[in-house]
Amino acid sequence: MSQTVTSTEASTELRHGLLFGLAAYGMWGFLPAYYKLTETVPADLVVSHRILWSVLFVGLFLYARGRWHEVYDVFRQPRVLMGLTVSATLIAVNWLTFVWAIAQNHVLDISLGYFINPLVSILVGLFVLREKLTTWQGIAVGVAAVAVVLQAILAGGLPWVSLVLAFSFAGYGYVRKVTPVKATTGLFVETIVLFPLAAGYMLLSLSWGEDALVLNDPPVLLALVGTGIVTALPLICFSAAARRLPLFMLGLMQYMAPSMHFLMAVYLWGEPLDSTTLMTFGMIWAALAVFSYDSWRRYRH
Repeated sequence: MSQTVTSTEASTELRHGLLFGLAAYGMWGFLPAYYKLTETVPADLVVSHRILWSVLFVGLFLYARGRWHEVYDVFRQPRVLMGLTVSATLIAVNWLTFVWAIAQNHVLDISLGYFINPLVSILVGLFVLREKLTTWQGIAVGVAAVAVVLQAILAGGLPWVSLVLAFSFAGYGYVRKVTPVKATTGLFVETIVLFPLAAGYMLLSLSWGEDALVLNDPPVLLALVGTGIVTALPLICFSAAARRLPLFMLGLMQYMAPSMHFLMAVYLWGEPLDSTTLMTFGMIWAALAVFSYDSWRRYRH
């Protein structure tokens, strides 16, 4: 009887984990469409708003859940606070590049960047954590590197937007992995660290005569306020999924968001998919197929 109950509970937890994971990656997948609502606002101001409103909404969530003591604990641990300062810098670079690329109609580059990201994470493990590459991981990274080099040669330059997004997010993931703090609490402290810069920049913009608060366009202002929600909510769902799902399943689900970016870029916004870009994506997808096979094989063992 107890085994049946345990099996039922495990099945329920897995189902809930899948739902939370789909919700998180689905929302991240729709982020480019959301930030199209704010493309009339310069990217630096959009990111400033995102930081300010994230402080509010994430702070309210932690308060409602009775988790303010976690924030106090972080500020009593200088090493943890230093780690979150580094991760805050990396995520700010990531956000700024992401929002700028959307406004400049480079959503395909965003998609490519997040497809490359898992392979860059392998390199972080190799050079920073001194992990050993498996044969299949080496093949996957090699194929991805050749794809980027060919893109640079045939297209006349490196896909810098994709690389900045991939490396900044992989670096962010590494720093957060070695920093002992919960996901939502960490995000709140990161935005607190960035808050003075964001608030100061908005005040400077106002002093220059720029409508930094976008008071003359209420729908856009409402979308900017909503950036706090679209930042916090997917992360909360992801945290719930991560507690319930094996890492292998989460790893497969991470391709959902860049796939949505790719489809929207091509079929919704009509970004050009030339032969060079298609070749690059094809090679990256092949590398990810190899990487996923290796992850599945090791998960079974």
